[in-house]
Amino acid sequence: MRKRTKPLKTQVALITGASRGIGLAIANALAEQSCNLILTARDEKSLKKVSKVLQRYGVQVLAQPCDVRDPNSVKRLFRAIRREFPRLDILINNAGTAHKTVPVEKLPFSIWKDVLATNLDGTFLITQAALGMMRTGATIVNNLSIAATRVFAGSSAYNASKHGALGFTDTLRDELRPRGIRVIGVQPGATDTEIWKTLWPQAPRRKMMSPESVAQAILAAILLPPNATVESIEILPSAGTL
Repeated sequence: MRKRTKPLKTQVALITGASRGIGLAIANALAEQSCNLILTARDEKSLKKVSKVLQRYGVQVLAQPCDVRDPNSVKRLFRAIRREFPRLDILINNAGTAHKTVPVEKLPFSIWKDVLATNLDGTFLITQAALGMMRTGATIVNNLSIAATRVFAGSSAYNASKHGALGFTDTLRDELRPRGIRVIGVQPGATDTEIWKTLWPQAPRRKMMSPESVAQAILAAILLPPNATVESIEILPSAGTL
């Protein structure tokens, strides 16, 4: 019996927000396909821990802390990447944050700024820095949320950041189409991650999707032939919108 080839072997993927949740699940899914990894998040200790686990797949792993809100931190990240890798084949913009349920009239401006800086500015800064290392056949995946097309009362900063990130994603896709770089917007519904401790501490997490389910949908899209793409993925729990 012939061994199955792994199409992502020798490829290089950068994943933001990679130390937990959906980001970590994507990292595991890519490592299983022999894809080399660049993992980034703010928590250096967690990054080192997960990188040791992922190295067991026999792939090269670079764990580099980065605050995606900070242009200088992003520059340091890409200096480290260029020392190790000549190119990027896959970019997963996954880093994100939320805020407690608060009506607009009571939402502190500092929280508004932090959520948009992480979810929108961070996606822009990482993408802009990555494009110079990406070639025809590369793939960008922006992990958005169903909040990119819907609204949830009390989550104005989160909703606005995700709506903005969707607009950025759609624009980026049209700009990169002539270069043969695919851009995929992923809109997961309720997924069992730590974000619910902030958004809705009493949420029925047993009804939610696992991060691994979202990761498998993303992997399937990445593995499509280069002349095909899924431009948008909306994935929901079978229980529906919670």
